Amino acid sequence: QVQLVESGGGSVQSGGSLRLSCTASGSGLTFGDINMAWFRQAPGKEREGVSCLDWTGRSAYYADSVKGRFTISRDNAKGTLYLQMNSLKPEDTAMYYCAAGGFCRPTIGDSSAAKTYAYWGQGTQVTVSS
Repeated sequence: QVQLVESGGGSVQSGGSLRLSCTASGSGLTFGDINMAWFRQAPGKEREGVSCLDWTGRSAYYADSVKGRFTISRDNAKGTLYLQMNSLKPEDTAMYYCAAGGFCRPTIGDSSAAKTYAYWGQGTQVTVSS
């Protein structure tokens, strides 16, 4: 059983910042051995990849829409994944999901990326107002 719990979402104005966290637990998961990712889904849109970080923490990839504004990181000792989001825009408004166990590639922003991830959290809402 694997559990992923996201936190840190909220409502901010355009240009603001938020830091999302995702804590992993469960007997079926060794956090330090798996790739992790953040996805998001806005109402009426497909789920899209935002960023991923490989199990070593050395290879991170971002969707073009968030490059230079978002930073993904992980603390394997705490079993926690983070997403620092700066310079937020109204188009960043979405439910953000943490996912584990899939491929971490430069193509994380492709619509097919989500299919490789087996474990998902319940999501945390991010709302950015103009």
